[in-house]
Amino acid sequence: MSTWDDRRPTRTAGMSAKEEILARVRSALAVPRRDEVTDYADVPRAYQRADDKQETGTDPGKVRDVLVQRLEDYTTVVHRTTESGAPSAIARALGGAALVVVPPGLPGEWTEQLDAELIRDDGGLDAHALDRVDAVLTGCHTAIALTGTLVLDGGELCGRRVITLVPDHHVVVLHADQVVLGVPKGIQRMGESPAAAWTMISGPSATSDIELDRVEGVHGPRRLEVVLIEPDPEPEPSDDEKESAA
Repeated sequence: MSTWDDRRPTRTAGMSAKEEILARVRSALAVPRRDEVTDYADVPRAYQRADDKQETGTDPGKVRDVLVQRLEDYTTVVHRTTESGAPSAIARALGGAALVVVPPGLPGEWTEQLDAELIRDDGGLDAHALDRVDAVLTGCHTAIALTGTLVLDGGELCGRRVITLVPDHHVVVLHADQVVLGVPKGIQRMGESPAAAWTMISGPSATSDIELDRVEGVHGPRRLEVVLIEPDPEPEPSDDEKESAA
C-alpha cells in the first residue's frame, strides 16, 4: 500500500510566499513516487496520436493527390511518373540545364537520360562554385502531404544543405512510400535519425517586402520541381476476367 501523502505544508505567520513555495518543493521531493517508473527509459511511449486513424485509413493515392495539390499551390512543378519513366521525367524537370550538381549517393539510373554535365558533391563545393551551376538534383527523406513539405536529411541521397540553397533550380525525386499525410507521422520518421541535418522545404524560396511585393529566390532556389515516382497502375482486366466477375 502506498504511503504517499499529498498534504502540503501549512503556511504559518511570518512565512513569505517564497518560503512557502520552497517548503512545498522540499515536501514533494521527499515523498516516494506514486508509480514504479524510475528512469527515462521506463516511461511508456505507446501514445495514441490523434492522427492515427486518418493516417492509416486514408488511401495512399489520395494522400499523394493532397501532396501534389499543396505543392502546386506553392508554385512547385510536379511530374508524376512510375519507376520506369523516372529518368525521362527527371530529364524533363531539369530542362536545358547544362551543369547539374548531385549528392554522392544519387542513383545512377536517375541521370541516364541527362545531357547535362554532372558534378558529384564531395564536400568541396563552396557557395561561389554552386552559384555557377544551373540546377541541383537530390532525393528526399519524407514528404508531408497536408503541409506540402519536403524533408531532406542531409545524407548521401539528399546531400549537404548548401547544395539545395545556392543553385537557382532544385529538382527533388520522391518515392510514393516516402509520402505521409500529417506532420506527426513526418516527425516520427525524422525521429528515427535525430542527429540528421534536417531541411524542411515548402515550395520555392519566397519573401515579401513591406509593400507585399513577392520576391522569389532570396533564401534558396527560385524554381522547385518534384518528380513523384508512383506505383505502376493496375492492369486492365481481360474480357474473361470481366465476365467471370459478372
